[in-house]
Amino acid sequence: MTAPAPQPTPAPPPERTKHRLLERLKRAGPQTVQDLAANLGISVPGARRHLLDLQEQGLIEARTERPGGRGRPQHVFVLTDRGEATFPKTYSALCVDVLRHLQTLYGDEAVTRVLGARSAELTAQVQAALPAELPPEERIARFAAWLTELGFDAVAEPGARAGEWLIAERNCPNLTVARSFPELCHSELRLFTDVLGVPVTRETRIACGQGQCRYRIGP
Repeated sequence: MTAPAPQPTPAPPPERTKHRLLERLKRAGPQTVQDLAANLGISVPGARRHLLDLQEQGLIEARTERPGGRGRPQHVFVLTDRGEATFPKTYSALCVDVLRHLQTLYGDEAVTRVLGARSAELTAQVQAALPAELPPEERIARFAAWLTELGFDAVAEPGARAGEWLIAERNCPNLTVARSFPELCHSELRLFTDVLGVPVTRETRIACGQGQCRYRIGP
């Protein structure tokens, strides 16, 4: 009786392969497509297809390097900052721990001063990109775009009254810290006021369980 032919091992799902490629780049650093294909047990053309997808997503980038600083230049792939961000980080927990130690050692005022200094530094950065001669709507639109770059997913729209605007932050990248230290939210409100130079009222807060941080701007 003829033994049944062995069945080929099924290929891993595409998304799993992409995750394995990212993990390999994270652990081993810059890799050629040949290195990656050999390590993952896939074909070089298959590896190239997955790498192209990851490049289009902004998770990796290609560079030309000399192995060990010598030899012929090779094309290698490395993680971008966005690719690095796909791996777990403990920045928020570390920040909360540092602020708690600061509070224990030096009191609430020390926390307020540190966050105030951070807010002042951010204010100076964004004001440099918002010339005073810009129309108010342009300043607010650029400010919302700057907030989005920081991870707040902000949108700006006209308010109900003349000269009034609304900015909604649909994400809080600092939520863990904000829930432990409301001073962070207070410093953000001060940032809005200092940057825009007009009265600003915060109507809702994600840290309080609401869907967005909503700011009313204007007279």
